[in-house]
Amino acid sequence: MNGFEIKILDFIQNNLRTPFFDFFFSCITKLGDHGIFWIALSIILLIPKKTRKVGLTMSLSIIIGYLIGNIALKNIVARTRPYDLNTAIKLIASKPSDYSFPSGHTLISVECAVSIFFYNKKWGTAAIVTAALVGLSRLYLYMHYPTDVLCGALLGVATAFIAKVITDKIYKNKSLKKS
Repeated sequence: MNGFEIKILDFIQNNLRTPFFDFFFSCITKLGDHGIFWIALSIILLIPKKTRKVGLTMSLSIIIGYLIGNIALKNIVARTRPYDLNTAIKLIASKPSDYSFPSGHTLISVECAVSIFFYNKKWGTAAIVTAALVGLSRLYLYMHYPTDVLCGALLGVATAFIAKVITDKIYKNKSLKKS
């Protein structure tokens, strides 16, 4: 599978690389760096009562995704990054120190975007587009294989769904206690 995936990444490098895209994808990928943007957004959304439910769903999703994706899967699969196989590639981003599978940038971006979408379709759609661009940036920057990004996205959807179920149970129990 790696050979086919490297061909996809090489196609992107040989046919889509431009100074504009270099700048654009270098900026957009930063939204996933250490999850800081998404973590900060979830904390901000936890503060007002009106957005607390989405903030809680995002926060739970981030925790679940981190445990499954970054702590468990990355270390179990221990997949080397594409730039380690193709050392001739000229990277325009700094090399991460962890393994490739699944894409953590994609995982946190998708889980948070889907969490937002559950509660607000308009903002959630914008977040999903942003998450998709973050995933594409990981391919463009030669940081991940396509299956890393795809699995990060699928795991992100799953963790957001699990987090929403947990949040809904918390809120249901909370409302039952009030009545």
